[in-house]
Amino acid sequence: MEDLPESLDMDLSREVVSLRQRATDKIREAILTGKFSPGQRLVERDLWQSLGISRTVVREALQHLQAEGLITIIPYKGPVVATLSLQDANELYEVRASLESLACAGFAKHASEAQLKQLRAALEFLRTPQASASPKDLLDAKNAFYATLLQGCGNRVIGEILTQLNNRVSVLRRVSLGTPGRLNQTLLELEEVVQAVERRDAQTAARLAAAHVAKAAEIVIGSFSRQSS
Repeated sequence: MEDLPESLDMDLSREVVSLRQRATDKIREAILTGKFSPGQRLVERDLWQSLGISRTVVREALQHLQAEGLITIIPYKGPVVATLSLQDANELYEVRASLESLACAGFAKHASEAQLKQLRAALEFLRTPQASASPKDLLDAKNAFYATLLQGCGNRVIGEILTQLNNRVSVLRRVSLGTPGRLNQTLLELEEVVQAVERRDAQTAARLAAAHVAKAAEIVIGSFSRQSS
């Protein structure tokens, strides 16, 4: 039997990768928006039937999400949505504060004028009712702000690490952004960061970014304390 043409093999490969990526994105979104709760068991049959894809593709998607820290594979039980502990939260926010400080400083130094305008536009969109129409919309708008920041920070490694870290932080971000009055405070804090960036003041931008993360961490850590009391 003759081998398939190389181009056909490549097309099939792209299709498989695309299916896996879409499945990964769908399951990730369900976790980040709270449709799947921490500790909830994920039944593979339910997933591949609802997504209309093969069991193999679902398993590959779950393996990818396990690598992101969003899913834990428990022996004899299978995949469950990861539950973040107080220690996890402390460690995640500590690393996030350092990386976001570097990203903001880098953006102030390296971003083009067009990227500065994009960051300002992303912040202004966060102020609109459309951005906070639902928890998912708010997370999407916040993530769009950070995506713009990372694109212009001039350090690809920071972008890669912080993007993956933020998938786990987004689970906690629902707590902080859902706290009454927190969104308005967040907008004030990010306004100060963006103003520093627009002045090309890298040192101040880094300091304000770290302070913003510290305040978010304080709220999340407080929620752990209330749960345990």
